[in-house]
Amino acid sequence: MKAFMNADLLLPDACSRRLFHDYAAEMPIIDYHCHLPPADIAADTCFRDLAHAWLGGDHYKWRAMRANGVAEEDITGHPADYHTFLAWARTVPKLAGNPLYHWTHLELQRYFGIDAPLSEKTAPMIWEACNALLVKPEFGARALLRKMKVKAVGTTDDPADTLEHHRAYARARQPGEPVMAPSYRPDKALAVEDPAAWKAYLGKLAAAADVAIDSYKDLVAALQKRHDAFHELGCRASDHALLAPIASFVSEQALEGLFAKFIAGAVPLPEEAEAFKTALLLEIGRMNARRGWAMQLHLAALRNLNTAMFARLGPDTGYDAIADRPIAEKLALFLDALQVDKLLPKTILYSLNPNDLEVLCTIMGCFQDGSIPGKLQSGSAWWFNDHIEGMRQQMVCLANIGLLSRFVGMLTDSRSFLSFPRHEYFRRILCALVGGWMEAGEIPADFDTFGAMVRDISYNNAKNYFAIPGVED
Repeated sequence: MKAFMNADLLLPDACSRRLFHDYAAEMPIIDYHCHLPPADIAADTCFRDLAHAWLGGDHYKWRAMRANGVAEEDITGHPADYHTFLAWARTVPKLAGNPLYHWTHLELQRYFGIDAPLSEKTAPMIWEACNALLVKPEFGARALLRKMKVKAVGTTDDPADTLEHHRAYARARQPGEPVMAPSYRPDKALAVEDPAAWKAYLGKLAAAADVAIDSYKDLVAALQKRHDAFHELGCRASDHALLAPIASFVSEQALEGLFAKFIAGAVPLPEEAEAFKTALLLEIGRMNARRGWAMQLHLAALRNLNTAMFARLGPDTGYDAIADRPIAEKLALFLDALQVDKLLPKTILYSLNPNDLEVLCTIMGCFQDGSIPGKLQSGSAWWFNDHIEGMRQQMVCLANIGLLSRFVGMLTDSRSFLSFPRHEYFRRILCALVGGWMEAGEIPADFDTFGAMVRDISYNNAKNYFAIPGVED
């Protein structure tokens, strides 16, 4: 029987262990898609206690606690405190088989040196030991990133954001500290289903871009101006959340008519909303292609299903699920429209529905053009899929249909500064996969070749693909 969470966790054989320990373990991290608050990095925030650092915004953990019968008042009913932590400690032993179980203990080990399993019994000791460390300067936000060898993070930012925290950090960043690059997330510019909220948002966007937005053409110009500002601060990727792909094409004259209709407060018909969104998303894709950015399309998330809790807590609080709409035809039409213009950017395709993996991989292969290795990417197993089977399934599918060797690897998609051992978890699963092929004789035991592949997937591919300024070797 192996010891719990030992050095060979998830590494079942000699080849897997050698690939991980000799090739993957010490590679740095580029976390190209996360939701860390830029203000915390700029201010080098210190955390008042473990609950603040660990539970304050993590809806993965909130969702698990709810499933364990924890009352909402002890989860989000007050700022995270010892009662919240104790509720989490009671939940963790119930999580066997869930990636949160491994992540929790990796985080305790890697940041705090604590090997004891978390439970109600060990909670007081772990609470005191972690809090004693969190008050130290070496446990501030930036130090936590350095501790995990994070070279760069891509935060998630709206075009209407001032980017003041990115500017402040760019001025203050010291050698060896991670780069913080914004990512361009223009979802609200496309959210025409609520004309009043959309009109209010356009006011914020106009102020940020310092332009008037009185037409569709003005809206595109404002988005372009903010795209330029993001680029100057190191942004090299946009990010878009779509329930399903969109591909409805109308004339510029029709788009101007739709803009006038929506700005006057009329609720769009579904086909009108799709046409307007398609046009704007194509414009952003073209902007990305001209700048060398990547476009990330996150598909198949049904959001805010519990309307009562959405009204109480807002979005991103643990009430989302997997959608199962068809994606192939419209995704192909959308990518083709950019390809016809010779302005298809680097593109990463994620679906929350694992049944879509083969679809995404085959469509990607139709648009690889030889200009950039892995120009179109199958995105890392995301959200409900970033567990052992989900990560393995995504990599096996990519290997079967495309090139695993060109994969840009893992991201945290997280709001927590303690989430970066997820990269280690991913690397262990990667090494178990490739090492298993070696053990089975499916590939040669050529560690120079396949160790280099593991290193590339762990770090080098993302470094080269995104080319974020300021990232040092």
